[in-house]
Amino acid sequence: MSKSVTVHLMRHGEVHNPERIVYGRLPNYHLSDKGQQMVRLSAQGFERRAQSGANIVHLVCSPLTRTRESAAPIEELLGLTAVPDERVIEADNYFEGLHVNAKELLSNPKHWLKLYNPMRPSWGESYTDQIDRMAKAIKDAARTAYEKGGEGAEAIIVSHQLPIWITRLGLEGRMLQHDPRKRQCNLASITSLTFDDLDSDAPPRVSGYAEPAAPLYGGVIQLPGS
Repeated sequence: MSKSVTVHLMRHGEVHNPERIVYGRLPNYHLSDKGQQMVRLSAQGFERRAQSGANIVHLVCSPLTRTRESAAPIEELLGLTAVPDERVIEADNYFEGLHVNAKELLSNPKHWLKLYNPMRPSWGESYTDQIDRMAKAIKDAARTAYEKGGEGAEAIIVSHQLPIWITRLGLEGRMLQHDPRKRQCNLASITSLTFDDLDSDAPPRVSGYAEPAAPLYGGVIQLPGS
């Protein structure tokens, strides 16, 4: 008998960041008021899914402040406890802590050595390393969900835009190099992956994408590394 499990990758909500800093893995960047509203909308979507019969039994989150806060309404509405996992953390980024714009990049020679290879990318953690750690975390979350809920069980991982998007690109066989402005991984969005058989070596397939918080996207500014 096959073992089917779905893992939902949810991005955190908007962060309070008026200085427009690339905050990356920095601590103490909290959700804005709008961000809190966003993640509650996503949590309510999961609640409705559960009420319709979905067996959502496991919750994982990146250990950063914004992802812990984004997991909180899911804990509340679904009665789950979020398990922190370092493997689903934001990508490492040389520009962390800086307000990055074209003037900053062009006028400061110390940055230039970090821009020589956008294919890797040279300014941070490689795309392949991100895919590797995310894939292991996703498979482990799926196994735990199956152990808890059996066939058709579901898990949620609250993570960050780039690790989620690069994982999706890898699963779909697309080029990993991309324009950050064109990522289909908006705030509090949900990218769903389904393992048709956990005992198989086959990777999961991308089985859905949703933006429960879309009504709140107006006026939101998004930065790479956020």
